Amino acid sequence: MTTTIEAAERLLSDLIRIDSTTPWLIPGAVGETEVARFIADWCADLPVEITLEEVEPGRPNVLVLLRGSGGGRTLCVNAHADTVGYENWGDDALVPRRVGDRLYGRGAADDKGGVTVSLLALRSIAESGMRLRGDLLVALVVDEEGASIGTSHLIAHHPMDATVIVEPDALGRMITEHQGFGWVDVIAHGRPAHGSAPEMGVDAIVGLADIILGIDRLDREVFRPAPDPLNGLTVFHTGTIEGGTDYATYPGWAKLGIEIGTQPGEKLADRVREIETIVAEVEARRPGFTAEVHVALERDPFTGSRDAEIARILSAASEAEDGRPLEACGMNAWADSGLTQGAGIPTVMFGPLGGNFHAPDEWVSLPEVVRATAILERAIVDYLGVADG
Repeated sequence: MTTTIEAAERLLSDLIRIDSTTPWLIPGAVGETEVARFIADWCADLPVEITLEEVEPGRPNVLVLLRGSGGGRTLCVNAHADTVGYENWGDDALVPRRVGDRLYGRGAADDKGGVTVSLLALRSIAESGMRLRGDLLVALVVDEEGASIGTSHLIAHHPMDATVIVEPDALGRMITEHQGFGWVDVIAHGRPAHGSAPEMGVDAIVGLADIILGIDRLDREVFRPAPDPLNGLTVFHTGTIEGGTDYATYPGWAKLGIEIGTQPGEKLADRVREIETIVAEVEARRPGFTAEVHVALERDPFTGSRDAEIARILSAASEAEDGRPLEACGMNAWADSGLTQGAGIPTVMFGPLGGNFHAPDEWVSLPEVVRATAILERAIVDYLGVADG
């Protein structure tokens, strides 16, 4: 069955309309329950086994299993059903809007475009009448934008021989390597005092500002001049800041949130030591000021292989369907591929072209959604094989 742009637009528009913001990032957000139910209903007419598997209360992975003839391998196609928030966009973030070949809306690219590709490929195979030898497991997981509890739960409970992660990128490419990352807090301590008593107060915010300048200098002088050949610039930026109590009081406390990347071969401990060195330098020149570094979340880099069977099959499928093999590339972001490969599951990532991820006017290319579907469908069949008879 050939997937049409109209079918892709219809399914993706329905998904965009459903708020599935991860509550890990946005406390009180609705989570993935409603979108999971929609996906299950969309698959209900297919000859598949559908499971809503709760990872946490009200946060279900959707697992859609198309069983093969038996005795074959299991291929997992993984995309995430959650999104980041849209407070910086407005109410029309959940109103799909097509302009030319682009469809706009929160999650259009990241990653409801990937969910759409996965589901349309599944439907095409299921409705074709062919019987695969191996099992196809389509996993639409929760919380990739947070702590990745969905994929962590998936790989702990469901064996698989290979995984294709469908995330926005651009056709003609496959991601076989990407950065790891850490979310790190720097907590600064001063001494609160009345604003008229500078001899008593130690300003935690000013001390933290000194640390921020040191972090910026490290980024400019060490990381920016030496990008990784595949994965680009090491991610290193401030993300959140809070502190103080009121205008009239020297702030005794302040907190900085940082996102830090790690290249293959590096550990987050390398980055933490660099920040702790900056902290020690600031403490030495600011009597009474102290700070400590806490790791909130750590993820290792993804290092796959362009020679893995699933990567070679996906590349060959691209050549057959799109006229070009896939170029093995890196990425200066993180995805759940880091978890699956880290669990020993051969993994490759690819997906349709999109833009403005996590920002207003997020979009995905509908023609690339359709072509990615065809590539994925062929790769699934080639990897799992067709049963005799």
